[in-house]
Amino acid sequence: MKFAIFGTGGVGGYFGGRLAQTGEDVTFIARGRHLSAIQQTGLSVDSIGGDFVVHPVKATDSSQSIGSVDVVLLAIKAWQLEDAIIQMKSLIGANTIIVPLMNGIDHIETLITAFGRELVLGGLCRISTFIADAGHISHVGIDPFIAFGEWDGKRSDRVSKLYDVFKKSIGITVQVSENIELAMWEKYLFICSVSGVGAVTRQPIGGFRSIKESRAMLHRALEEVVLVANARGVGLTENSVQSVMDRIDQISPGILASMQKDIMEGRPSELESQTGALVHMAHAADVSVPTHEFIYASLLPMEKKAREK
Repeated sequence: MKFAIFGTGGVGGYFGGRLAQTGEDVTFIARGRHLSAIQQTGLSVDSIGGDFVVHPVKATDSSQSIGSVDVVLLAIKAWQLEDAIIQMKSLIGANTIIVPLMNGIDHIETLITAFGRELVLGGLCRISTFIADAGHISHVGIDPFIAFGEWDGKRSDRVSKLYDVFKKSIGITVQVSENIELAMWEKYLFICSVSGVGAVTRQPIGGFRSIKESRAMLHRALEEVVLVANARGVGLTENSVQSVMDRIDQISPGILASMQKDIMEGRPSELESQTGALVHMAHAADVSVPTHEFIYASLLPMEKKAREK
């Protein structure tokens, strides 16, 4: 299959790198020093599952130079979506599918509005990665997992083909979801709560999960996401909360969520698409989310300051 990796950060770099490693036709879309390094010396990935280098590799900053592809793997920050949609149009052919691996939940509606429901699969991943240096991705925690699926839950030919491709990739657990909307909300349940509590406490996951008061705050944050999901007809439950808490307790204690890392380092973050989106959805549904409202109000001044730079 022909892939365009739109966004060669930690997530796109890792999953795209694994696809290229197996011989798939992969083109990375990157920019600046990161792009130059990839073009000159390849894409280097340091991973808890085994280091690897992909070289030579196809990489560009121009989606127009690629032409239409079978799969667009979309791995960008939420605030980059509007510009990405414009650039992605040259990648779209009659049979192209878009697989978003983004945090948050509201990007799906935006993508469907732009490209149509038939071109957009639901998708999610679990991994902790970041750009360590130009051309260099570091995978520091969480076993790589990717899931995708059709909105009606059917296992279509295109989903089966994509599953077979990822199944060949080293170190990745892949799943076709029969209820991808629910699966994405389960990811959102995790990332929205962990990112928010981590950012407001300014502690890695091992720090805030191990203190009674901040652990209770995390639990309340999870429960509030469930309330909002249920108000929108998504069937998260108390079992979902416990499942996420169990997963949190198994994660390496030094892990920082990407939103938290950006805020702590003074960069623009995904605060609006994670905590902000949850607060806005709660208000629209007349649901009380005081924990997330506190987190949002606490972090918003830092977010605004970062975006003024």
